[in-house]
Amino acid sequence: MTGADRRPRYRHIAVIDIGKTNAKVVVIDGASGAEIAVRKIANHVVDEPPYPHYDVDGLWVFVRQALREFAETPGFQAISITTHGASAALLDEHGALALPVLDYEYVYPSEIREAYQRLRPAFSETFSPALTGGLNLGAQLHYQQTRFPREFARVSSIVTYPQYWAFRLTGVRANEASSLGCHTDLWEPVAGRFSGLVDALGIRGLMAPIRSAFDALGFVSPDLAGELGLGGAVPVYCGIHDSNASLLPHLIGRQPPFAVVSTGTWAILFSVGAAFGSLDPVRDTLVNVDAYGRPVASSRFMGGREFEMLTAEAPPSGDEELADALDRVLARDVMLMPSVVQGSGPFPAVASRWISQPGDAHEIRAAASLYVALMTIVCLDLIGADGPVIVEGPFASNGIYLQALKTLLARPVFAAQGSTGTALGAAVLAGVEPRVHIRDITETIPNLAPFAARWHGRL
Repeated sequence: MTGADRRPRYRHIAVIDIGKTNAKVVVIDGASGAEIAVRKIANHVVDEPPYPHYDVDGLWVFVRQALREFAETPGFQAISITTHGASAALLDEHGALALPVLDYEYVYPSEIREAYQRLRPAFSETFSPALTGGLNLGAQLHYQQTRFPREFARVSSIVTYPQYWAFRLTGVRANEASSLGCHTDLWEPVAGRFSGLVDALGIRGLMAPIRSAFDALGFVSPDLAGELGLGGAVPVYCGIHDSNASLLPHLIGRQPPFAVVSTGTWAILFSVGAAFGSLDPVRDTLVNVDAYGRPVASSRFMGGREFEMLTAEAPPSGDEELADALDRVLARDVMLMPSVVQGSGPFPAVASRWISQPGDAHEIRAAASLYVALMTIVCLDLIGADGPVIVEGPFASNGIYLQALKTLLARPVFAAQGSTGTALGAAVLAGVEPRVHIRDITETIPNLAPFAARWHGRL
């Protein structure tokens, strides 16, 4: 597979970055890897028939507006793409959607779920745990095929979500391994091939060709290039699953073992260099597939969503307020037990509860930070993580979270600088040097170890 070090160099790369909560278009400087321009919107789910689905038309308007604006200044010479996983587009022969792109949080009727469970391959084949709703992409396809047979009969190609946006730009239909290997049930990550599920569903002939994440699929189509005001032929790179985009810059130049904690709506944990033998499908451990098509032991929980739910009504806290609140939280055992969001993570069937109620908004924020740190450590242990731990995304700016990891892991902990690693990782596909700026976490939290021991004792 072609490596990033062989890619041509561009002065600027535009990255389409569609997360579950927000979507953005970013321009990355080809020399420094810095974000030099960004436009962002919320990613809404349309709760209308035939089922809750993503507003791809609204996103397409946003993407075109941002690209048109950026074509003038600062300009860009290539486009790369990263999106959340657990999504695919069903294209008809004309390139239109045969059915809307289904929201992966939608839960299907019980008879559909039960029928799908009888079709799923074994975990030992796919290393994909059984998840709720459509988090297993195969479950989405089974639901769409079963409930909407007339519309599904119009499908001529199935493409994974980053590659859907590449198709909108170029007209080239493709799939890619990091999205196919993202707990879809459709992929054997160790063998690097489709699982038996694609034949059980009868869709092998519909799956678009698999391309490397590093491939330039084609150029922006002439009509669209004219609309956007592009001055020349602009190549579009195949694209990558967003958590694997965050992982990619760390794979270049860093030797295993190490772990990367990619945070956003989800906290996705990668244990690079770890074995797969002890993975537990009941506790949301799995094997992901990196940009090079290689399997990586992984675990996950909905950390960003949980933290947001806990702190949504809490006003911002200053450093002194948080420090004082942390002391009170530790002294009074203001601890939250899992799981705020059920159905995934290491404790999927356990309902959350407070051991001692927080006294104010500052204590909520401090306790929530400790909760996601303790959950992160559980997830790291489940996948046999060893060596340094690198945190990227929103949690990389949460001081209590980082200090808790440093205190309890007793090994190097680093925070990646910048708002997100997804855009940089996507730009690496187009040849940007992976200049990751990381900060060594040295601060620790006194008296945290006994608190953590009591938390674990209550699990």
